[in-house]
Amino acid sequence: MTSTTVLCGGVGAARFLRGLLDVVPATSVTAVVNTADDTVLHGLAISPDLDTITYTLAGATDDERGWGLAGETWRAMAALDRYTRVRPGGSLAASTWFNLGDTDLATHLYRTARLAEGATLTDVTAEIVRAWGLGLTMLPITDARFRTMVTLASGPDAGTEISFQDYFVRLRHDVPVRAVRFDHDDARPTPAALDAIDAASVVVIAPSNPIVSIGPLRALPGVDEHLGARRDSVVAVSPIVGGSALKGPADRMLVELGVESTVVGVARLYAPIAGTLVVDSVDAPYAAAVEAEGLRCIVTPTIMSQPGVAAALARTCLDAAG
Repeated sequence: MTSTTVLCGGVGAARFLRGLLDVVPATSVTAVVNTADDTVLHGLAISPDLDTITYTLAGATDDERGWGLAGETWRAMAALDRYTRVRPGGSLAASTWFNLGDTDLATHLYRTARLAEGATLTDVTAEIVRAWGLGLTMLPITDARFRTMVTLASGPDAGTEISFQDYFVRLRHDVPVRAVRFDHDDARPTPAALDAIDAASVVVIAPSNPIVSIGPLRALPGVDEHLGARRDSVVAVSPIVGGSALKGPADRMLVELGVESTVVGVARLYAPIAGTLVVDSVDAPYAAAVEAEGLRCIVTPTIMSQPGVAAALARTCLDAAG
């Protein structure tokens, strides 16, 4: 059976995986997921990318809001806000800028308790995937502490380094950045994650932010080497369409960090590790420039807002690596 490993981060990856599971058996799919967005709030271990993918594939996501669970309520957060009036200066208790829904809390409570019992993040992720009735394999890229840090470029906090969730949620990714760094204590990709890259018939780099969703995976020792060794069967999907990101700050972040916000800029980032770049139909004029960067360019609809587009995109990626 053909096996597919998908390098993942965020909503674009979740939607791509949903389409992929429409065309191949779930048991043949492994998702290797970014964990550098992970954080700890209220003492709870939160893994946004792992949870977004889980909820999306389970059909439980609030698609209108674009994140979290459908039918969610927020009574715990509303109750927590009562304590903001009494907390001492400098205290991080009762922070409500990162909303945790009442039912979403159950996932974080379970993860936190299992990690405290000595389970690895890989173990806990497999348990959560089974609990949601999903048939694919989902692997965090590492079991170690691993965090994306962002340095702000302007405003009163220019030069300050903050966590990715601070930047993305609290500041609504609405401030320029001048640097991105991956902070870890000698974190390494798990053997299972590297095996998934090596053993798959096809590796797909999902349409995720190249800097803060795919970049963290590539920052860990050995990942680029393993991808580069099988470059011809690695297919990347551009998250940039017509010069813009469909969701999130990828386009602005690329420009702020000195990368062209076009499919050509994406091609330059991925040329060492991918043999093919799939771009949206609106970017067909750039096909020759993409191929000049050393990648095969395939042009097809990539905006997964309509039923069937994600499945067709998945088929294109599998055929491209064939």
